[in-house]
Amino acid sequence: MTESREPIGVIGVGWVGLVTAACFAELGHRVVARDILAEKVDSLSRGELTIHEPGLSDLLSRNSERLTFTTDMGELLGSARLLFVCVDTPPTRSGDADLSRVRSVVEELRADGDHMLIMKSTVPAGTGETIRRDLPDVAYVSCPEFLKEGSAVADFMHPDRVVIGADPADEAAGDAVAALYEPLGGEIVRTDVSSAEMIKLASNAFLATKISFVNEIANVCEEVGADVGEVARGMGLDQRIGPSFLRAGIGYGGSCFPKDVSALKMLAGNTGYHFQLLNAVIEVNELQKRRVVQKLLGHLGSLVGKRVALLGLAFKPHTDDMREASSLVLAARLQGEGADVVAYDPVAAGAARDLLGGVELRDSALEALDRADAAVLVTEWPEFAELDWTEAATRMARPLLIDGRNFLDPKALISTGFEYEGIGRQSADDRHSSASVARSRAEHAP
Repeated sequence: MTESREPIGVIGVGWVGLVTAACFAELGHRVVARDILAEKVDSLSRGELTIHEPGLSDLLSRNSERLTFTTDMGELLGSARLLFVCVDTPPTRSGDADLSRVRSVVEELRADGDHMLIMKSTVPAGTGETIRRDLPDVAYVSCPEFLKEGSAVADFMHPDRVVIGADPADEAAGDAVAALYEPLGGEIVRTDVSSAEMIKLASNAFLATKISFVNEIANVCEEVGADVGEVARGMGLDQRIGPSFLRAGIGYGGSCFPKDVSALKMLAGNTGYHFQLLNAVIEVNELQKRRVVQKLLGHLGSLVGKRVALLGLAFKPHTDDMREASSLVLAARLQGEGADVVAYDPVAAGAARDLLGGVELRDSALEALDRADAAVLVTEWPEFAELDWTEAATRMARPLLIDGRNFLDPKALISTGFEYEGIGRQSADDRHSSASVARSRAEHAP
């Protein structure tokens, strides 16, 4: 590809910043990416990834001549006019977004009037207005990211939409950002800054709401003898609903949904509006992580001295991200009930080691299942579908599996000797009896 005449700067090379930098380099731009952590910059300069993201290593290797990493803000400012801000905005203790890293960037640009600031970081609506007041001579554009961990490179290269928020005084800057994304083919949504900021928060909050809703439906399904998989399939065929994010499980996690739902709730609360629906979404998600413990207690009675294997630790497959992972809550609750917890994850063990005190980490799923009284599938890694479950059953003290993601085939597991329980899901053996119980309840209802 030909070199871009307009180099691009990226501030912050965490997950969003690194994907953004590598993908723009793949599109032919010269990219200078700056981070304050010298160790991270040194590793990336050597071509060593600091995160696990499919396809990202190939992009870094292929575009090493176009992609530069530095700790020097002066080098960045001297190399690029278009600056993508990709710094972290984690939640504070109050639930508000921590904007301290964003403010640090603003301080470094306070005396500058030659650059365009393009906000990729997720910030509360109204942040852009504040920055425009602080940096009156710097053009400002809101361009929130909608990447999914585990498929971020593909998401960047094939977006369903690109949101660009620019107020009238910065329309030229908005045009420049739109031109960067036009080759990717996604629909470009032009709007004002505050609306762009809200689109990001509202999108993630809505997806989190779908997850909590289907988990509540799953819990009701368990009570009435229905199968949430069948229910979700029937719901998803309605074009007004759609099938995405209707898979029941043990709750959402990661860096986006928990943070953005909380941030939107607090944003509303700070204006005096009580966002009651989001309170319920958060509560359902937290309780859902704990329901697995109740399922295990139902099968085993007490968990004291029982050996429980967790299969998967990352919040989702194809990433090593442990932020708000369900495994963290689950492991702590199991230990609180007196269980000995052993775990395996094909990628996230290193990231999880310091977060899971007292949990034994194993090098394979079969090793984790050795002598276990029960297993919980926490993360739907593809390798678990290919596992020799017949051998697994012979290795376990009791072949009991709680499928926290409804990922495996109940019939296949039962045929190998497993006791199987999913989330809101009926196995082939108990579907008839559960339906009978439901009919009996209906017949005797007042």
